[in-house]
Amino acid sequence: MKTVNDCNFENKRALIRVDFNVPLNEYFEVTDKTRIEAAKPTIIKILEDGGSCVLMSHLGRPNGVEEKYSLKHIVSAVSDVIGVRVKFASDCVGEETKKMADNLQPGEILLLENLRFYKEEKEGDIHFAKKLSELGAVYVNDAFGTAHRAHASTTVIAQFFPNEKCAGFLLASEVENINKVLYNSTPPVVAIIGGAKVSSKITVINNILDKVDHLIIGGGMAFTFIKALGGTIGSSLVEEDKLKLALEILAQAKAKNTQIHLPVDAVIADAFREEAQTQTASINAIPEGWMGLDVGPETNQIFKKVILKSKTILWNGPVGVFEMQKFATGTIALGNAIAEATVNGAFSLVGGGDSVAAVKKFGFTNKVSYVSTGGGAMLELLEGKVLPGIKALEE
Repeated sequence: MKTVNDCNFENKRALIRVDFNVPLNEYFEVTDKTRIEAAKPTIIKILEDGGSCVLMSHLGRPNGVEEKYSLKHIVSAVSDVIGVRVKFASDCVGEETKKMADNLQPGEILLLENLRFYKEEKEGDIHFAKKLSELGAVYVNDAFGTAHRAHASTTVIAQFFPNEKCAGFLLASEVENINKVLYNSTPPVVAIIGGAKVSSKITVINNILDKVDHLIIGGGMAFTFIKALGGTIGSSLVEEDKLKLALEILAQAKAKNTQIHLPVDAVIADAFREEAQTQTASINAIPEGWMGLDVGPETNQIFKKVILKSKTILWNGPVGVFEMQKFATGTIALGNAIAEATVNGAFSLVGGGDSVAAVKKFGFTNKVSYVSTGGGAMLELLEGKVLPGIKALEE
């Protein structure tokens, strides 16, 4: 896969698919610029080569044209981050937009209106993709977060640039770092899989069992395993129809010589709320009417030992309801252990919406090796799938 490093953009107009799907407050101000900052190195490289940039993105899930999802709200934030005054096109296709793109001078940036104001974007419409393709001479995909979607701007468009397409720095580094865990890892390798449901992570688990030495299972999904093993879990979250599957995973892991680590104790509560009564209990002896909302202190010590012995760490999913302070201890302890292992030379990759939110909330962003920006796209790579957005760049 070619990257922007393999191209010279002098006097060329780059059409860049970025992921500026950023959060806005009630005043339409950007509250987290991470995604804009992530695209900056690619944009700066092109400008410094002597090229110009046309940026295209989606924002939210609009139903047709909706003022609150207009990308005009983020123009000043993009200008601030890049350090260049960004022009704005009030449509993403059409004569006026084409004229604005054609008139761009080297060093200039044009941001297009929300791609998803057109249903053709998500439908992967080839005619819509063709119109978009006319806005640039080189196609650059730097939107890893949408690389698993076969949309017009992420996949279909690439065919109109047979020899003039490449990956941006962000997309290339995402793939490189995930591959470092899947295919180029230094053992021992540990994967920490958390979150609510086994069903949402089953394909990931199946794909990585061959590639990891240790698998830590936490969060709500752990209770399905505990119940399958005959434990009493009170009113903790459980997927009754996945009990057999949980046992199959344990058997597969044993056959592959992968050690599975389940919690041994839990912080339990009598209700799913911050003010609930809490106590610590053995994970397989939770009283009726009580539910596990975090891993307990003994589990934290066990997980820490495994993590500190590892040289490659993948973290996908929290081990407790970290959004409530009372049940955040396990996730913070996990973050601390991963940070310590990273200082000691381990490679640590964090990805998936909730884990990334936890890493940001508790200040671990700069204490791990890499934080992935694409939840769904990362999961699909971990599942062993080929992402259409990446395949389109390789063809």
